[in-house]
Amino acid sequence: MGEIPAPLYARVKQMIIQQIQSGTWPPHHRVPSEAELVNELGVSRMTINRALRELTADGLLVRMQGVGTFVAEPKGQSALFQVQNIAEEITARGHKHHCVVISLVEELATAERALALDVREGQRIFHSLIVHYENEVPVQIEDRYVNAAVAPDYMKQDFTGQTPFAYLTQVAPLSEGEHVVEAVLPSPEECKLLSIDRHEPCLLIRRRTWSGRNTVTSARLLYPGSRYRLEGRFSS
Repeated sequence: MGEIPAPLYARVKQMIIQQIQSGTWPPHHRVPSEAELVNELGVSRMTINRALRELTADGLLVRMQGVGTFVAEPKGQSALFQVQNIAEEITARGHKHHCVVISLVEELATAERALALDVREGQRIFHSLIVHYENEVPVQIEDRYVNAAVAPDYMKQDFTGQTPFAYLTQVAPLSEGEHVVEAVLPSPEECKLLSIDRHEPCLLIRRRTWSGRNTVTSARLLYPGSRYRLEGRFSS
């Protein structure tokens, strides 16, 4: 008996993996659009979409809302287009990570939060505020709102042992992400949490992520400018 051929989407995945492993598509390379891949490979859009979604969940690709799909940076290297787990990023540098959970509460979505999470105003959502440390120095305030319908057990988790990013990736695998980056001055409360001067500039990343059609989370990530930088290499 001959071997059963792999499903079409699996063959598309393997083709993309070969392009990445051979270096033909280096980190940050923009992957052809779904429509371009449909025309090039002669398969359905549903097949292409599944292949891209699974490769994104595997961490080989990152899909940015309104921008496109890109080859991910290898794990352990920081890049603007990569949605990373800060604990893994710190550990990859050979440093020690720990965090302090400031608050973990259930709220009703305001109009602003409902819009960000694509839920109804007044719907139940979760809100966590966590400070991450690198070698005992605070390096990030993670102010995160979560769609309770997508991650109903979020409030039951111990985020000192597993970051919200790691947990949410398990229960709602990332399919798309959106970053907005700003330079800001911290509030008095943020200065206290980060142990910095009121006038120290900070890097703010506003991040939203999707799993399939569902908005999973909207997060505000604040870094002291003197302790963090974004690095990336891009190709057209």
